[in-house]
Amino acid sequence: MKDDPGRQAVRRLQTLVQRETGAPLRHGAEREMAEIVRHARGLGPDPDEQLPFERREVTILLADLRGFTAISASEPAGRVIELLNRCLGCMSEVVFRHHGMIDKFMGDSIMVLFGAPIEREDDVARALTCAIEMQIAMQEFNAQGREHDLPTLYMGIGINTGDVMAGRFGTAAYSEYTVIGDEVNLASRIEAFSLRGQVLISEATYRRCDALVEVSEPMEVYVKGKPQPVRLRELLSMPARGLMVPRQETRRSHRADVRLPCTLQRIQNKIVVPRMLRANVRDIGYHGALLELTEPLEPHAEVKLEFDLPLVDFRVDDIYAKVVNVKAEGRGLLAGLEFTSVGPASNAKIQLFVQFLVGTQ
Repeated sequence: MKDDPGRQAVRRLQTLVQRETGAPLRHGAEREMAEIVRHARGLGPDPDEQLPFERREVTILLADLRGFTAISASEPAGRVIELLNRCLGCMSEVVFRHHGMIDKFMGDSIMVLFGAPIEREDDVARALTCAIEMQIAMQEFNAQGREHDLPTLYMGIGINTGDVMAGRFGTAAYSEYTVIGDEVNLASRIEAFSLRGQVLISEATYRRCDALVEVSEPMEVYVKGKPQPVRLRELLSMPARGLMVPRQETRRSHRADVRLPCTLQRIQNKIVVPRMLRANVRDIGYHGALLELTEPLEPHAEVKLEFDLPLVDFRVDDIYAKVVNVKAEGRGLLAGLEFTSVGPASNAKIQLFVQFLVGTQ
């Protein structure tokens, strides 16, 4: 059987190291060198290497392009594929620089492992550094793209650390080295909550790196498969390394697509006008909503809203909002609203409602 070129390269590099240093690389370092060679050739882990099934701690980084579906629908297929490949290639360079292992590409998403198949003491720190530099690289990627009139891309990133089952899964016909377990699912859920340009990390990840990072106050979210809320933090910077996440999102929360019948009343001279207007809530976040109107509202108008939140079995009847903008859509009108006052119970239920919708995507 013809010898694999990658293995030939590893043997030659091992010989070079031994000649120059007087000692060969140890098995772990040799395996890392083989991984680097295979990455350079665009390959994954060696399928013939017998890696044992084992439970080990791994830091999982999941990154996903935001709004790429809309771009795919509006751009020619060839242009979309070229744009995606260029973007993922740019992200891969950042990952390899920090010795992460690309587990898989999933359409416009990328899953990266730190701690498998090779474990290092600084796995968590490298994962966080990698995430920040990926967001910085996205800014540079978009700056270059604007020179060629390419669409702007944004990325959300979620990171989790925990015990997983690692090994080669599959059959003799096809197998791959990967990790499975609840911590992988949680990383995916965390990524789903991240906004454009944001990096969210789990409490487990934060506990392993709290001295290295600057983060937001903790936020609790409900995710699919977890009976209790999960605590997340937004990664802001790593001061000792001079790195800061370049946020590219001005919204303060997710917006969930819905279709909720709604009634609203105008407020004039601080008095709620009795007449009810009908509308539909088209999307909703913690701090605002988009309404489909049956009658026009002027910008800056103040209104009181009332609608049901079916997933949490709650009727909201104490939201006050200001109309930020109004635009035509077909034969109807859409109004963007910013909440100006929300009762404590309604506020908690709205957040829970939005989190349920995001967590089940």
